[in-house]
Parts: sequence; C-alpha cells; structure tokens
Amino acid sequence: MAAHDKVSARSSNDCIKIADDDCGYPLEMFCVPRHYADALDHIIIPHGLIMDRTERLAKNIIQEFGPEPLTCLCVLKGGYQFFHDLIANIKAIVRNSDRSLQLKIDFIRLKSYVGDHSSGKVQVVGGDDLEELRQKNVLVVEDIIDTGRTMRKLLATLADYEPKKVRVVSLLVKRTSLSTGYRPDYIGFEVPDKFVVGYALDYNEYFRDLTHVCLINEAGKKKYEVK
Repeated sequence: MAAHDKVSARSSNDCIKIADDDCGYPLEMFCVPRHYADALDHIIIPHGLIMDRTERLAKNIIQEFGPEPLTCLCVLKGGYQFFHDLIANIKAIVRNSDRSLQLKIDFIRLKSYVGDHSSGKVQVVGGDDLEELRQKNVLVVEDIIDTGRTMRKLLATLADYEPKKVRVVSLLVKRTSLSTGYRPDYIGFEVPDKFVVGYALDYNEYFRDLTHVCLINEAGKKKYEVK
C-alpha cells in the first residue's frame, strides 16, 4: 500500500484513526534515542505527523473561538509538550493573519479526592483560582484520554464555576472496551488499546524525552519498571 493510501485509510472526520493491526513504522527509519532503542517495538506516530495534525487542530480552535479571549488549561505532566506545540501554532497562525485570539495560559494537575471527599470529582492541584474561569471560554489540553472517567470528573468540577464555554482537545484517544464513551471536542489521533510512550507520555517517568509516539515492548516495561 502506498504511503498516501495508508494515511487516507486511517482518516475520519474527527481524527486520524490508527487500526489495531497497524504495524507503524520501523525504529531504524527515524531518529530514536539510543537509550530507548531496545525498549520500543515500533513508532506509531512520527513527530512530523504529530506536528502537522497539531497545526490543523490549532486552526480549528481559532475558527471556533476567535476573536473571543480563551483560557488554556494544560493538564500536567503528560500534556506539556502537546500544549506547547498547540499554543505555538495558535500564536503563529494569529500573528500571520488578520485573525485575533487572546490567550491566557495556566497549568493544572489532577488528584482524586480521598476520604470524606467522595463527590466523584477531582481536585485541581496548582494553577490559578478556578473562580477566574467564571463566564470565560476554556480549552482543556490533555495528552491522552483513556477511559474518560478523569476528564468527566474534571469537567463536572469546572462546571461548578460556570464558565461560558468549555472545550477539550486531546492529542490521543485510546480505543478501549473500558471507555465511558466520552470523546473530546478535538482529537488528534485515535490509537489502539496498547501502552504508548513518547512526546511527553511516560512509563514510570521515562520516555518523556522521546519525540515520536511509540509502542513500548515487554523488555522496555521490565527495564523501566518500578523497583
């Protein structure tokens, strides 16, 4: 199958879907850090494809929100690289056109409530006071949606502060039988139910320095397991 046919076969209206049996790209065809070479099976999404898709998502976001101000919330840690590149694309597009989209940037981490706090919501650690979101447009930027439970809880928490509009963009959505059915408003890629690393997605805090999204192998899981 030709390269352009391969990409076309993965495409859908809302994202690029990568099939369960997709073999990806051989490691030797791209630049991969030597310290990870024996820990990876193959590359699922090369860095260049991530960047092109991120630019398209940036354009879609500008089309929806411009020219109203937008507060962008980066969900740490895994979302930082996607967030950086997405915001860079938004700023570049706005700077080189007659469009306008004023951005406010904040970073949050999520922690589930424990003990008596059994409301089913999540605790937002760090960032500005969520009261600042009242009647504001909000874009939540995430690296990967797995079951969707955490994001549903975060959205329920944000709703308490009555923002004007909330949208979620995620680089990846995992195709899993454990999914609640939640899907973000903007999706980069839909991936199989496999453990992926790279582009700031980690395995026990390793692989964040890998530029491509890759499939970790069993040797890699053993090498970087928590001792």
